[in-house]
Amino acid sequence: MKTIIAACSQNLSGSRASVQTALRTLLAAPWPSQRDVRSWLQLLSVLQWVLSFLLLGTVSLLLLIYLVFTSFWPISALYLAWIIFDWDTPEKGGRRLPCLRRWPVWKHFRDYFPVKLVKTHDLSPSHNYIIGSHPHGILCVGAFCNFITGSTGFGEMFPGIRPFLTTLAGNFRLPVFREYLMSGGLCPVTRRAIGYLLSKNGTGNAVAIVIGGAAESLSCCPGVTTLILKNRKGFVRMALQHGAYLVPSFSFGENDLFRQVVFEEGSWMRSIQQRFQKMMGFAPCVFYGRGLTSVQSRGFLPYARPITTVVGEPLAVPKIEEPSCETVDMYHEMYVRSLLKLFNENKTKYGLSETDELHIL
Repeated sequence: MKTIIAACSQNLSGSRASVQTALRTLLAAPWPSQRDVRSWLQLLSVLQWVLSFLLLGTVSLLLLIYLVFTSFWPISALYLAWIIFDWDTPEKGGRRLPCLRRWPVWKHFRDYFPVKLVKTHDLSPSHNYIIGSHPHGILCVGAFCNFITGSTGFGEMFPGIRPFLTTLAGNFRLPVFREYLMSGGLCPVTRRAIGYLLSKNGTGNAVAIVIGGAAESLSCCPGVTTLILKNRKGFVRMALQHGAYLVPSFSFGENDLFRQVVFEEGSWMRSIQQRFQKMMGFAPCVFYGRGLTSVQSRGFLPYARPITTVVGEPLAVPKIEEPSCETVDMYHEMYVRSLLKLFNENKTKYGLSETDELHIL
């Protein structure tokens, strides 16, 4: 018996010593610095944004379909009824929530790159505006951060102006994802939705349109600035029909966030991408960024590259309900000249060289 008690005492002493050693090792280990914590928060903020845009709609749809075959089927039925009742809301200004724009996570999102907004001229609240956003890039990070979140100070720079950002109408057919988009101030890039904001929502509305769209993302790569704009004139016609001023904006650094495999024009892979883009509205790009664990690894997160969005001078546009093709062409040329001026005056300030040019296709 004494032998057993002695053995137990020895084991307890050894266990106590092991615990004490582990605690001393833990306390001696360096704690994360404030800089490390900020870096993790920034990385997580970007991760949730990427996952939301890539997976939220699809996962929500699959979940609702799954619930149909379970005892929770009323949830799917009620949400389907809600979508039918709420079907036209995205076309009528959406349902923006100011609290979402002030969500603290967007400040970490902004600081990850970082993203900066530069104002060159005032925008009067007595007018409506169409802001042309260039370039598209892969995920339109600059346009989202500046026009949807309040983290870069859009509201303070342009008091009285309500920014909206347009995206594919198909996104508003996906359950839950549509609510997420509308709460931030996104609306479908359709004539009806844009026309509502420019004619039935008062003044002080600024509708940002990524003019190049999905086709432009196929030519997105670092060091090359190519815009699909020459034959994109629908936004000019809408500006004339509603008397909305045209405002060019350019996000320097947008094309540096990902690495993309760019297929040459005429190749079979390029033709597949273009056909898919015409059918589905978006282009299947082959791209990669950094991984979650380190900058050296490959993954789907954007690289931390600075983005500076410069908002240019508003171009006054008269209200003409049925503008002629000649009038549309004239104001389109004026817009292109204004965009080129904006690009050339700011390119050396934000990472480009004096010899870099803006290619417009």
